[in-house]
Amino acid sequence: MSQHSPTPAPRGDRVRVALVFGGRSEEHAISCATAASVLRAIDRERYEVVPVGITREGYWVQVADEPAALEISDGQLPEVPGDGAPVLLPLGSPDRTLTVARPGEVPAALGEVDVVFPLLHGPFGEDGTIQGLLELADIRYVGCGVLASAAMMDKAMMKTVFASAGLPVGPYAVISDRQWRQDPAAALDAASSLTFPVFVKPARAGSSMGVSRVERPEDLARAVQEARRHDPKVLVEQGIDGREVEVGVLEGRGSTPPRVSEVGEIAVGGGHTFYDFEAKYLDEENLRLTIPADVPTGVREEVRRLAAVAFEAAGCEGLARVDCFYTADGRVLVNEVNTMPGFTPYSMFPQVWAASGLAYPELVEELLALALERPLGLR
Repeated sequence: MSQHSPTPAPRGDRVRVALVFGGRSEEHAISCATAASVLRAIDRERYEVVPVGITREGYWVQVADEPAALEISDGQLPEVPGDGAPVLLPLGSPDRTLTVARPGEVPAALGEVDVVFPLLHGPFGEDGTIQGLLELADIRYVGCGVLASAAMMDKAMMKTVFASAGLPVGPYAVISDRQWRQDPAAALDAASSLTFPVFVKPARAGSSMGVSRVERPEDLARAVQEARRHDPKVLVEQGIDGREVEVGVLEGRGSTPPRVSEVGEIAVGGGHTFYDFEAKYLDEENLRLTIPADVPTGVREEVRRLAAVAFEAAGCEGLARVDCFYTADGRVLVNEVNTMPGFTPYSMFPQVWAASGLAYPELVEELLALALERPLGLR
């Protein structure tokens, strides 16, 4: 065997976990930062970790188990290096063995995988694509299945699911690629019927990529064009006079209902008009997280109730973060469900669970336990 070929450590009684991160979406760097945090937190006595990165071009490669190389540092965003050994997936293979191959070498077994932790954000990962791949290979994985992942990634479809479940949502309009190409003026007219300000978003992106706050109808077309640089399908949401609050949801064990965390609230300063990408990841000193959120007890319980209903209505498994609005007139509206939320120790999802008594390493452990309990096949 070549000196460059990997030699996995003896497995023993440890569970082998493949952490998959990076990916082709614009949230590639955030996925890397999430992976760094999980690598630091996972119990190495119980789990043998196999880091697998997906480059921005979509190549699967073996990555060194070095969390520091994957962190956001001094404003610099990390990425999966493209020089790792290519990883071959076990499509349909009953032994669930990953293989690595280098040019001119005999492929080498990396080891059988018990569970995959797909730490991918955005399209080509969080949207049901990798979930379908793992379902085909009969490999257990952390998080929501194909349908829930796909439906919750598409904010327009998400609103449809919420409405069918009787969940309260704010006014919105959808501009499809076909509508925009056929008659952009008509598409803008439909969106202009909303009360301004509005938020214009790519329908299938996260981390506030391509999101614009629009104060005047004459600025709407420019915002739609900006959103379309990220996704040809665009969502326009009416601005809500209120506060955004968030909770984390964990799947129940066995037949028990979902578990909902304490309610948190994020306030931004430093000139940010909303919780945009820079505020989330590059300007943390101007963020203020309040857990529990300073809202009436009845409101806190209503947020938690609606979050559990949204989790079940979407068919979520494993985990989700549910974002709601607490309006100035006292209502609670469901904004969105994120099936693979930011997962650094400073992200809202781990923080609300820490405030609820589940520390970051314990949260990672619980997610892996839920995945390992899940039956293969249709559920």
